Amino acid sequence: MKISTKGRYGLTIMIELAKKHGEGPTSLKVIANNNDLSEHYLEQLIAPLRNAGLVKSIRGAYGGYILAKEPKEITSGDIIRVLEGPISIVEVIENEEPAKRELWNRIRDAVKGVLDTTTLDDLANYDEKNAPDSYVFYI
Repeated sequence: MKISTKGRYGLTIMIELAKKHGEGPTSLKVIANNNDLSEHYLEQLIAPLRNAGLVKSIRGAYGGYILAKEPKEITSGDIIRVLEGPISIVEVIENEEPAKRELWNRIRDAVKGVLDTTTLDDLANYDEKNAPDSYVFYI
């Protein structure tokens, strides 16, 4: 499984919103500028996140986006599934050897486990100095 820029940048949007949670809306322009990303591309990514009920848009001169839930209630798996689709390592092959099929399933389950137990709150408040040695955010 390879996570594309859709998933990576979508996660960036959501982490930025989590960092500003409770402070009011944040514009995509600010997020784009802070992360050296294309505002136009972020606009394409925010729509599915809004449609999935993960963010809310606020209109007006001081508008932007806010999280629709608390940061601890949104997992990185929620975001990746919205932007990338179901999490799978390989396509299911009917006549795959059972041992290999079991391996692919175990890898998929491990990836799902990391994504589904890592919340936006974890990512927004990540402190490299105090992180446990076994806590890794890349796949």
